[in-house]
Amino acid sequence: MRRLLTRFARRRRHRIDDDVPRADRFGFLDLLTEATSDIGTRPGRLSMTVAGTVLGIAALVATIGFSQTATDQIARQFDAASATQIVVTPAKTSSQGGTSVATARLPWDAPERVERLAGVEAAALSTKVDLGTGTISAVSVDDPSAPRILSPALFAASAGVLDMVGGHLVAGRSFDDGHDRRGDRVALLGASAAAKLGVDRIDTQPSIFIDGVAYAVIGIFDGVDTAGELLDAAVVPNGAARRDFGVRAPGDLRARIAVGAGPQLRDQVPLALSPDAPETIVVGAPPGTSELSTGVQSDVGFVFVLLGVIVLLAGGLGIANVTMMSVMERVTEIGLRRALGATRRQIAGQFVIESIVIGTLGGLIGSSLGVFAVVGVSVAQQWTPVLDPLVAVGGALLGAVVGLVAGGIPARRAARIEPVDALRGS
Repeated sequence: MRRLLTRFARRRRHRIDDDVPRADRFGFLDLLTEATSDIGTRPGRLSMTVAGTVLGIAALVATIGFSQTATDQIARQFDAASATQIVVTPAKTSSQGGTSVATARLPWDAPERVERLAGVEAAALSTKVDLGTGTISAVSVDDPSAPRILSPALFAASAGVLDMVGGHLVAGRSFDDGHDRRGDRVALLGASAAAKLGVDRIDTQPSIFIDGVAYAVIGIFDGVDTAGELLDAAVVPNGAARRDFGVRAPGDLRARIAVGAGPQLRDQVPLALSPDAPETIVVGAPPGTSELSTGVQSDVGFVFVLLGVIVLLAGGLGIANVTMMSVMERVTEIGLRRALGATRRQIAGQFVIESIVIGTLGGLIGSSLGVFAVVGVSVAQQWTPVLDPLVAVGGALLGAVVGLVAGGIPARRAARIEPVDALRGS
């Protein structure tokens, strides 16, 4: 308090000697000096106040950074799954009954034709087989007293279909071209279908009965990247499906391609499969951007930013609360400043500048911590950290804005304190 009286007395003496009005002598630099000097005299409170802003800004910068990094990872995964695979189907039209009818058929040697094209690494056929009232079971006898279970689906495919859908074998082996040509009655089971049928090992050559026909299970697979419906299905060679279940044409062709080969294969595949009528073949080549991945990225980004804003609001309320407590505890000091000639604007400006300085300091520290958090987590997870530099700079500036808004009400309350009331209350 003595230091405060001495400083104001010295300034008043200079103003009297120079015969200059007080408002002209007490400028912005003097106001900034007063505000920052009062901040430094309370290091404990300063640390507590800055902590709220640091947490808010750090959380906001980190959440935006994590959002951008996560959306980049999502985009990479979508691109890895879609940009290297095409799906070929026959064109369809609507019948009078409203059902879709194929206008062409894929040839059974479609994989061999497509694999001759530049950019195609491997290809396989896949067809969903309609069994009608037929079922797939692990026993040959229909027991009416046994509980009914939903029968797995049935797919016919050419050799190499697991490579196309990214599946991996957990037991046994896959069928090959020899099984397909001979029409061998062998089957692969998806993990869900195997669990449903009670087949957990293949070393004893178990059999399943597809519409009453016995098929030896030679492999169980899991973890497909695409065509997830195969996990709850039995997959048999095309040759056996054509002989036993009357499959007359393939359903679709899946091909693994080189990255960037999609646009050219969109034009070449129909000519390779149907030279006379290429318009009857539809090629689902990967587009430049995936609408699904874009939607997921947008949703993830919105959730992360919303969480950051909530945390930032909590930090702003912390600044406002601590600043209001500071005003209440410094009523005597405010009254003394008013008695020595400080105007309402100067008192309000002092507290506003204090809040801005605190907010800026918290913004700088919080922004730095947020950037380090994004980089640290990305390195630990072997991701590529993605963060717009403007977000880091904006975090520091946002701290100043939060300090300005949070200090407004306390500053107004401080400016309305009357000197007489303040000194009488002390």
